[in-house]
Amino acid sequence: MSAKDRARIEQATHELAKVRGLAEAQFREDTDRAYGGAGPGWESVEPPVRAYYLNRAYEQVRPVSLTPEDLEGGSPGVVETIVALHRRRQDRASRFVRKATGVVLRIGAAAFILLVGWLAVTAPLSRSLQPIAAPSFLVLAADGQPIARRGAVRDAPVDVMKLPPHVGQAFIAIEDRRFFHHVGIDPWGIGRAMFRNWRSGRVREGGSTISQQLAKTSFTGPERTMGRKAQEALITLWLEARLSKEQILSRYLSNVYFGNNIYGLRAASRYYFSVPPEQLTLAQAALLAGLVNAPNRLAPNRNLAGARRRADLVLNAMTDVGFIEEERLRTTRPARLRLARSDNLPTGTYFADWILANVENADQPEYGERRVATTLDRRLQRAAIRTFRTAGLGSRQAALVAMRPDGRIVAMLGGRDYARSPYNRATMGRRQPGSTFKLFVYLAALRAGFDPDSPVEDRPITIGSWTPRNSNGVYRGEIPLRDAFAQSSNVAAVRLARRVGIGNVIRTARDLGITAPIPNDPSIALGTSGVSLVEMTAAYAAVASGRYPVTPLGLAETQNEDQGLLGALLNRPATHADRALPDMRSLLGLAVAKGTGRGALLPIPTFGKTGTTQDSRDALFIGFAGDLVVGVWVGNDDNRPMNNVAGGGLPARIWRSFMMEALRLSEPPRPRKPPEEDEDEWKDDSLGDTIGRVLRDLGVTE
Repeated sequence: MSAKDRARIEQATHELAKVRGLAEAQFREDTDRAYGGAGPGWESVEPPVRAYYLNRAYEQVRPVSLTPEDLEGGSPGVVETIVALHRRRQDRASRFVRKATGVVLRIGAAAFILLVGWLAVTAPLSRSLQPIAAPSFLVLAADGQPIARRGAVRDAPVDVMKLPPHVGQAFIAIEDRRFFHHVGIDPWGIGRAMFRNWRSGRVREGGSTISQQLAKTSFTGPERTMGRKAQEALITLWLEARLSKEQILSRYLSNVYFGNNIYGLRAASRYYFSVPPEQLTLAQAALLAGLVNAPNRLAPNRNLAGARRRADLVLNAMTDVGFIEEERLRTTRPARLRLARSDNLPTGTYFADWILANVENADQPEYGERRVATTLDRRLQRAAIRTFRTAGLGSRQAALVAMRPDGRIVAMLGGRDYARSPYNRATMGRRQPGSTFKLFVYLAALRAGFDPDSPVEDRPITIGSWTPRNSNGVYRGEIPLRDAFAQSSNVAAVRLARRVGIGNVIRTARDLGITAPIPNDPSIALGTSGVSLVEMTAAYAAVASGRYPVTPLGLAETQNEDQGLLGALLNRPATHADRALPDMRSLLGLAVAKGTGRGALLPIPTFGKTGTTQDSRDALFIGFAGDLVVGVWVGNDDNRPMNNVAGGGLPARIWRSFMMEALRLSEPPRPRKPPEEDEDEWKDDSLGDTIGRVLRDLGVTE
């Protein structure tokens, strides 16, 4: 009804009430005079009497919307006319809507029947209750030959009714809070996810229910098309109709991905915690439930801090839903990993673990076999293995990284035996680098205007309560930088770091690719801050290549079809030249030719630096020759001393042995007496250290 019609009705109704009110008032006035207040009422008088008073009031009011005939009726004629016209219009519109709705419903029903038929043919529902083949990875060396195969890790299915209640509750709280209140598709959850994503300006959460996720993992796969989404919805409803909620949750937990190519809760609980799922604690269940969102990025064996932060979100979600009390939330401690041992794998296993953790789009589910082309050189990898076997390591552990000057890794060993210990000491271990860290001290000095002939004090120094010492107890006074570096003088390195500024030393390390935390402390000049071997080796590769930073690469450079050649060039990491790098290269050459690294000397120009930490807990040699940059670390996993093993001894010999085979060099005649290892590292001035130095000077020990 229009506003004009509503105004006309209101006016007519108002005028009628005014006329009737005036007529009744005049009637009461006349009857009161005639009967003294005991006269008849308005409704009881004869109609002609009421008509008389109404007509008299009508003449006085003069309404514009009424006629005399409207005075006795229930409503004015104009009102009845307007209402009748409006009803006729409504009747015509409703008839049209009913007809149109019928047509649309018939068309929709026919389309739905056709859609269901098409989906039933293209997505056989009988298969929706069977899991599809799990993904696997085939890692290829640089020559295209397989070096490792990593299939999906699965175990027996789980029954949620036999698990502790908090296990299923953890997954429901973080993945699908309304799991028991929807029919597989949750419009409320989808709307909530869309709203939160809109508020944050990015995709923070999805609206898929557990039933939808099971449909995806059990049949449809990761393809994101309208057809696949329709199939997923149909299978979801099929699952809800055929299975109970407990059965759906059990199948979901038995198939969901937990990172490290592990599928299913039973396999995940055994891999990460070495317990069956029936024995999972609340903290362990929360950590596993948190992995589902980004299993490869949050895999706790590589990102324990991130996995624990996500587990905290799960526990808070369980509290919000009411699954656990606030008191239990406060008293639950973070879960501790107890990784299960993996089976022995072919050559390149340490490398394969590292590379598969960095595969692009690793958090996108993959199905079937995926081939991963890498930079590994099988010949050099075999040479590294043979070198370790003949090195005389004893009970000690070792790691080796070999890369080209541009960062392409061609060989990697993260330990002596992957089958016994899959922990990758080359990439995951952050041990003190010792004097190999002096690379950054001297490069910072060269950047600041020093040159290899610049003088530096090789005299004792005390900083607060700390007094660094040269390992051999010899102090040479004022010497040129080249000699201080070659002989690895500790006091000279500390003095030099203070002169150029500790901040500049740290900045130089960052420029060359070191990402590990480095404290602003003078002791870092002697390598007291933990760094991974792969990062240190990449830093030396920057000196070898003349440009920084050098990023360690394991994936073969395959051009992305979407970004094209121009995109590949634009997305290549920027590198920088440094005029100080040639002088740094010459210092590294002197350290091998005349200094502490003489045990690594090759028949060709050789460059490198030794490193040994306090009490010989870590010993390293990192250097380059030809087109290879190689880092070697030797130590004990429990950080025990190694009986005076120094960087210029066992690590240098391992490095040299590997390089001789890798570069196909001929062995020169051996000198009668091996060069002294007057290694540089700082040690406590104790009786044991003094005896050890004397024995090394006499050639009795390393």
